[in-house]
Amino acid sequence: MTAPKLALAATPVSEAPVDAIVVGTIQNGSGAVLAPGSEAVDAAFDGKLTEVLGALGATGKADEIVKIPTLGKLKAAVVVAAGLGKPGADGAVTAEQVRRASGAAARALLGSRSAASTLSTVDLQGAVEGTVLGAYSFTAYRSEGTRPELAKVDLAAPAEGTTKDHRATLKAATAIAEAVATARDLVNTPPNDLYPASFADRAAALAKSLGLEVEVLDEKALKKQGFGGILGVGVGSTRQPRLVRITYKGAKARKRVALVGKGITFDTGGISIKPAANMEQMTSDMGGAAAVIASVVLAAKLKYPLEVTATVPMAENMPSGAAYRPGDVLTMYGGKTVEILNTDAEGRLILADAIVRAGEDDPDYLIETATLTGAQVVALGNRTSGVMGSDEFRDRVAAIARATGEGGWAMPLPEELRADLDSRLADLANVTGHRWGSMLAAGVFLAEFVPEGLPWAHIDIAGPAYNAGAPWGYSGKGATGVPVRTIAAVLADIAENG
Repeated sequence: MTAPKLALAATPVSEAPVDAIVVGTIQNGSGAVLAPGSEAVDAAFDGKLTEVLGALGATGKADEIVKIPTLGKLKAAVVVAAGLGKPGADGAVTAEQVRRASGAAARALLGSRSAASTLSTVDLQGAVEGTVLGAYSFTAYRSEGTRPELAKVDLAAPAEGTTKDHRATLKAATAIAEAVATARDLVNTPPNDLYPASFADRAAALAKSLGLEVEVLDEKALKKQGFGGILGVGVGSTRQPRLVRITYKGAKARKRVALVGKGITFDTGGISIKPAANMEQMTSDMGGAAAVIASVVLAAKLKYPLEVTATVPMAENMPSGAAYRPGDVLTMYGGKTVEILNTDAEGRLILADAIVRAGEDDPDYLIETATLTGAQVVALGNRTSGVMGSDEFRDRVAAIARATGEGGWAMPLPEELRADLDSRLADLANVTGHRWGSMLAAGVFLAEFVPEGLPWAHIDIAGPAYNAGAPWGYSGKGATGVPVRTIAAVLADIAENG
């Protein structure tokens, strides 16, 4: 997609020569009240905009959109009232509420060319991110014409802060939203076009456009260096695996951060094949890889004072005469051996190799993300990621995830589950012999490959990475780009606080 051009409004929004003006509504009992910033628009309706909205049934609930023709009262042809939902106990709405309302408004404006928004007076960053992400559409494979994209949005400046501050917020928030869109584009690309080699090429091109260091290992290099997990998973496909490493070195880097993301470009389950129903959604099984690639590029754009390296294993998990089997034993990068009990527990195998390789860089922190387990969806639903790892850093990442609006919940790594991963042949098995605590068992497995004492967090995004249902807020159907905003916020927090 081409993101709309966002700018701080040079004139009052009520006077803007645009197709539509967006105002916010807040849920107040059974009715709606106007959010701050809407005063001039309300005045054009002789102070009766709330009354008009009420007559049309507006309640101000989240994701509600009500359109009102202006009948010449404003230069814009229509006012779009976007519901923010209920305010908090302090009477205020959150950045995430603004983000969702802005996204819903942007989705409703597809087909319009220009708009102005007052939601930015409530929270500028939320309005920017919501607008860009709500306007997102993936049309690369459409043969017929599509509706015009929203090209330009003017944002009313908040009353507090300086113009310089507002421009900085606009620039950073736009870069973050565009990074999310990059991850969405990668995930939405079908697997016949996005496979390990082509994925590696696209990742390298993104990195090289900003002058970042790139290393790509093909199947021969992977075999020579002993990446048994990546090779084991990828050997069943005619499209061989890759390992991509992208490094950004910021000026006066204060900390070194390792990012690892699961890059299964399509997952059939291998010999332990998945049911046919919904298997097409397994095109999203490289959502973690897409997120960390977008994040390291974003770190360079925002010039974080950090050294960030993304280590990204890429493979296609296919059944064939060459595929790995239940009962096989793989020797992982670093020497540990793993007995395969289920070839559909493949993500942890390629991640284990990547985690060990990332650990060789002696990072201060490790953040790893993957569409790893269906058990995450069972435990936490489709919008809340499970966060595991070392206790302090795990809690820090989970709290930041919630603050960004992407959602995250700290989960334990119970010691007793390690015994369930004991193997009769190898150092450990890739799954337990039961389904209880499967998300946690996957985390326990990964912990076996994390260097001792390294603060790390694993973010399971099996549900949040892909929206198979109806659009909501700033999330359309398909890839969501989770957890790019979480990773960006964690990197910013590390840059500021160590």
